[in-house]
Amino acid sequence: MGRAEVFDTAGPQPRHVAIIMDGNGRWATRRGLPRLEGHRRGVETVRQIVEACPDFGIEFLTLYAFSSENWKRSAEEVAGLMGLFRRYFRKEAANLVKRGARVKFIGDRTELAQDIQDMMASLETQSAANEKLTIVIALNYGGRGEITRAARRLAAEVADGSRSLDDVNEASIGAALDAPGIPDPDLVIRTSGEQRISNFLLWQCAYAEFLFVDELWPDFNRDAFARALAVFGARERRFGAVAG
Repeated sequence: MGRAEVFDTAGPQPRHVAIIMDGNGRWATRRGLPRLEGHRRGVETVRQIVEACPDFGIEFLTLYAFSSENWKRSAEEVAGLMGLFRRYFRKEAANLVKRGARVKFIGDRTELAQDIQDMMASLETQSAANEKLTIVIALNYGGRGEITRAARRLAAEVADGSRSLDDVNEASIGAALDAPGIPDPDLVIRTSGEQRISNFLLWQCAYAEFLFVDELWPDFNRDAFARALAVFGARERRFGAVAG
């Protein structure tokens, strides 16, 4: 194995990185393999990136695992993905907890099989006290759906009198989202060369930096991650202010 490349990550580093893990199917198709094999290889990439995060000082990692639109894929592919989630949760749960990772899920759980919902809840409970890295897994997730759920929660509270209309503001909306208490992402990475956010973290990405990289997700390794962080470190974030 060759020596790992070294990149300058001495600049400001993101506290929270969110990743749209795109390109698994294309990775497999280009190699004459079933699409599900690309998803299996993508799980290996997840493991690499999770292990690398503490080394780079990253405290929060959000992964777009399955969107609310992904149900439109073939029944065979969806069933295969659900099987992969089951195997990942069974195989990786103890390892994630041992590594000090806290795991949280965002998205609409009600449409998922009950055994998957139970695994998700169990992993959240087992890892709740961990502080080394928080991993947020977006499963059956869509940004518009998340905002809609938050709006309904607040509307119900206004209707029953437990909240005043004047108390509906940015802070209360943020607190009503799927994972309150998680800071907004500093950097959003999308692999595979596509340049769109696909209904991902629409509220939270208001001031995020975006980076679209050409690597397909199964090819996105620690070195590619370091390159992305080096690009982020070289950017100037002004949050609407004028540069000094």
